Amino acid sequence: MAIPRSTKPPVKRTAKPVTRRKKGKPGSTWWRWPAVIFVLILLSPFYYGYILNGFTGAWRWIRDIGNDPNYRTYKSYKIRIPSGYKIHGIDVSYAQGKIDWRKVSAMEDDSVRVDFAFIKATEGLMLVDSYFKRNWHEAPKAGITCGAYHFFRPRKAGLWQARFFLQNVTMERGDLPAVCDIEVLDGTSPEAMRKELKAFLKHVEGKTGVKPIIYTSISFYKDYLDGYFDRYPLWIAHYYQAKLKMDGNTSWRFWQHSDKARVNGINHVVDFNVFKGDSLSFQKLLVK
Repeated sequence: MAIPRSTKPPVKRTAKPVTRRKKGKPGSTWWRWPAVIFVLILLSPFYYGYILNGFTGAWRWIRDIGNDPNYRTYKSYKIRIPSGYKIHGIDVSYAQGKIDWRKVSAMEDDSVRVDFAFIKATEGLMLVDSYFKRNWHEAPKAGITCGAYHFFRPRKAGLWQARFFLQNVTMERGDLPAVCDIEVLDGTSPEAMRKELKAFLKHVEGKTGVKPIIYTSISFYKDYLDGYFDRYPLWIAHYYQAKLKMDGNTSWRFWQHSDKARVNGINHVVDFNVFKGDSLSFQKLLVK
């Protein structure tokens, strides 16, 4: 028997209206991808290569680090360290806070350990680093060879800065030579800076019997110091490189190759350095 069809009219189905969010309204996520890209750029090696070497040198910087087998990563220190150097060290100031020097001395990663430490003592004519006395006494107790450094202010008299430095630092047999940290012109001319720096170095050398070490960045050295202080040993800052690209005739002895090292006993990142030479040449450099 046939079933009669329903006599009710068919029901019309209408689609629900679609609401679209307008760009820029609360809840929009359009900004997320630009933010992610920005963060990735800041974290990329290319960005740091650009900061250090300019745009043209950025890719070369990445290539050299990536392909150089002599630029090894040390997980304990959380940095890459150039190979071919057997004597390593750090430099510290109040920025590193209170340091447990025994933990520093005990740390070792595949024969790389902290053998020496440069410790900030003074700056200009009046400032003594707040942690200098503690670091100067505690670091040698842990078996670390130490040297003291002065942050030089070119606008102040070099002779009086040297006297101020020596009033606060008592150097003994077995210490590293005094260091003059020169990084800025402070608004003076290069000629005036060199005049005061020469006065500082001459006075310290006369009182200690040892030529002070000049610390500076590779760019500052090339711009203002190259050819003027060749008699003095150099400590050069040049970060994140497999090699220190200095003229072979320069008398550099120390290379500050990173400012991001992590060392046991220090709660903040710290600069890491290497010494150019073997243990015998290192001993010859020390105060007699």
